[in-house]
Amino acid sequence: MAVTAPFLSLIIPAYNERSRIAGSVRAVCTFLDTLNMSYEIVVVDDGSTDDTVGAVPVDDRVKTISYEINRGKGHAVRMGIAASHGEYVAFSDADLSAPIEEITKLFDAISSGADVAIGSRAMQQSKLLMRQPLYRELGGKTLNLAIQILAVPGIRDTQCGFKLFKGDLARRIFKECILDGWGFDVEALYLARRLGCSIAEVPIRWAHSADSKISPFSAGLQVLKDLVRIRLRKYRL
Repeated sequence: MAVTAPFLSLIIPAYNERSRIAGSVRAVCTFLDTLNMSYEIVVVDDGSTDDTVGAVPVDDRVKTISYEINRGKGHAVRMGIAASHGEYVAFSDADLSAPIEEITKLFDAISSGADVAIGSRAMQQSKLLMRQPLYRELGGKTLNLAIQILAVPGIRDTQCGFKLFKGDLARRIFKECILDGWGFDVEALYLARRLGCSIAEVPIRWAHSADSKISPFSAGLQVLKDLVRIRLRKYRL
């Protein structure tokens, strides 16, 4: 018998997240159950060395993808989306910096006509429950200027790890994506724009995680290099 596709596929990329992946997955399931929607959660273990995959709760709605070599968040999200079946596809950071409850705001934006809805920390209505250190915020704003000039003008926060796509669109876009690192968000939004898609930037609640694994300087350099790769690549759209 054919299996009915879920309404939502939620991708959670994870690298050395054993200490919190179980709590995050359970929190997501608990909330999504209140929405009375069918869903699947795809946890992608991006070459963890702490047996992250062994800590993922056993649940028929939760599946895992795991590989031995750490490839980067972009690769993990791409693998998760390729394995998804949902009418809608979202991805969220494993630390739930954006509370899963905020996904209703993204769905509202899609219902209002957007093809893609992205969580944003940079809008006036955004609520930062715990701010990043000042040097991170200033670095992020500087990097965003380059991103807007070279790739996606008008989008003030491309790097928030909380995004929702129409499912077939997500699978089409990410099939063409090549970036494994932090620039993957920009690449996906750039391709969405190339396809003529409407992108809604949605103010959300967000809290900085003190144990974030991101090095702002090295990540910023990587994104700048990725911007050059995006502009030089001839995508098959």
